[in-house]
Amino acid sequence: MSESLLARIGFRVRLVWCVLAVYFDALRMEPAKFLVATKWWILRKKVRARGQFAPLLSRSSRAYPLWLLKRHRGRSRDLGIDPLAAAVIALVDTSGPHDALQLQQTIKSLHDQGVAYHTVQGAFRSILPALIADLASRDSAWIMPIMAGDSLASGAMAAYRQAIVQTQASIIYADDDCISPSGKRHDPHFKPDWNAPLFECCDYVTGACLLRADLPFMDTAADRRDWASCLVRQALDTTPVKPVHVPAVLHHRLQRPQPMLPLAKLTSLECFPLVSVIIPTRNRVDLLRTCLDGLARTAYPNLEVIVVDNDSDDVATLDYLARLDSGRYRVLRHHGPFNYSAINNRAVSQASGELICLLNNDIEIIASDWLAIMVTAALKPDVGAVGARLLYPDGRIQHAGVVIGMGNAAGHAHRFVNPAEVGYFSRHNLPQFTTAVTAACLVVRRDRFYAAGMLDEENFPVAFNDVDLCLRLNEMGWQSFYEPRATLIHHESVSRGRDADPIGAARFARELAALQQRWHTAEFVDSYHHPDLSRASETFVIRL
Repeated sequence: MSESLLARIGFRVRLVWCVLAVYFDALRMEPAKFLVATKWWILRKKVRARGQFAPLLSRSSRAYPLWLLKRHRGRSRDLGIDPLAAAVIALVDTSGPHDALQLQQTIKSLHDQGVAYHTVQGAFRSILPALIADLASRDSAWIMPIMAGDSLASGAMAAYRQAIVQTQASIIYADDDCISPSGKRHDPHFKPDWNAPLFECCDYVTGACLLRADLPFMDTAADRRDWASCLVRQALDTTPVKPVHVPAVLHHRLQRPQPMLPLAKLTSLECFPLVSVIIPTRNRVDLLRTCLDGLARTAYPNLEVIVVDNDSDDVATLDYLARLDSGRYRVLRHHGPFNYSAINNRAVSQASGELICLLNNDIEIIASDWLAIMVTAALKPDVGAVGARLLYPDGRIQHAGVVIGMGNAAGHAHRFVNPAEVGYFSRHNLPQFTTAVTAACLVVRRDRFYAAGMLDEENFPVAFNDVDLCLRLNEMGWQSFYEPRATLIHHESVSRGRDADPIGAARFARELAALQQRWHTAEFVDSYHHPDLSRASETFVIRL
C-alpha cells in the first residue's frame, strides 16, 4: 500500500473521528436541543435542523480543529509571483508579553516565508535608518507590524502577495486565530470586509495586516509606543482606497486588541431636524399605549407622530385612538388587508419630517435618548437606514443588524445572545455598517427613502420589505448602519412558531421567492459576515 494512500486513509480516519467527537460534544452539552434538531432533520426540515445544529456543534472545543481538517488539507501555493515585486519587511514589536522562545518562533515563521524583519523595542525611531535603507532599494515595499510571539500561517505570504498585485490599497488585512503555548490553535476571528465604524471601536486590523510603505507617515509614528496601530491609522488617512480583506486565517496570535467598551456617549445634536414617527397598528391597544408612552418620554424636541390604523375593530382601541391629543398625534385610517409597505408609504407621503422613523407598535422605549442617537447616525453622508438594537422582553437580542444569505434569505444577527455576553468578538455591542436593518425601528432621511423607491408594496407587502429597501439604499451609496447605543424592547414572541396558516405561508413563500430572485440571496455572500461563518445560524458560529 503506497504512502499517499495510507496518508489519505489516515486523514479520513481523523476526519471521521473529529466529526463524531463534535456531535458527541453537542449531544453531551445540550441533549434536549440536540434531539430536537435531530427530529427536524429526520422530518426533512433541513433548513430548521441546520439552524439548530450549527450553534450546538460550534460549542465543541473540537469544532475549530474539525474546520481546520476540512478546509486546510493542503498548503497555499505561491502562483509564480516574484517575491521581490511584492517585498515585505516585518517590524517585530517586542514590547508585549512574550518569552525568548516565542520571539524565536515569530522570527522562524518570517524566515521560512522569506520575510525580512527588524525587531523593535518600544518606539522604532532607532531602527528607522535601517528600515529606510531597506525600503530605498525596492521599487515596491510593504511593512508588516507583528507582535513577538505571533506567527504567520503556512502559505500566508503566498496569499498576501496575490492580494498585493491586485490592489491599490495601502492596507491589506487577514483573519487570525489564537495559539496556546502548547501550539493549539483556537478562537478564530473571521472578520468582515472593511467596516470603518466597527474599526473605530474594535481594531481588528493591527497585528494581522500589511501596510504599503510610506516614509513620511512612518516618521510621524516613530516615537510612539503604540506605533503599530498609529501606522494603521496613518495609512487609513492617506489613501481614499478602502483596505482589502483576505478572508483566510494568515496569522496565529498570542493576544488581540480588545473592543473599546463601554462605548463613549455621543455628543448632543446641535440641531434637531423634524422626525416623523410612523406607527402602523391594528387593535392591541396595550401595545400601542406602551409605545406612545415611551415616545412621550423621548428626549427629542421636534417630533411628528403619525399612527396609521389598519381597520381596528376593538372598542378599547378605537376609544383610545379617538382620545389621542390631536395636537401631538395624527391618526390616519388605512383600510384593507395588512400591507406593511403600503401603510408606511402612504404615511410617508403625508409626513413633514426631514427624517422618517418607522416604528412597530410592539416596541417599548426604555431610554429617552434612543432617537437622538439614531438621528445622529442617519445624518451622516454615507449612511442610509439606521437600525437599533432590539431586545426580547427577557433581555436577549432580537435584532443586531441583518445578514443577507442566512437561510438563503436574510436573518437577524446575534439573535438570542445576551448583551452582557462577549458573543462573537462583541459585535452585537458595537456600532457598525451592516447590509440591512429591521424596519421594526428604523430611521432614514426622507429624501433618501424616496430616492430608493420607497417600500415595495407589490412584491414585499409584509416580509423582507425592509431588507429590499436597505439593499437599494446600499446600491445608491447609503450604507445601512446598526447602532447598539439605541436599545429598545421588541415584544415579538420568542416562542412563536415558523409555520403559519396556509394563506400566510403562501404569501411568505412568494415574498421569499421575490427576494431570492431580485437579490440572489441563495448565493449572496454578505461582506459584513464571512464565508466561513455558518449561513444556517443567526449567531456567528463557524461553518462546519
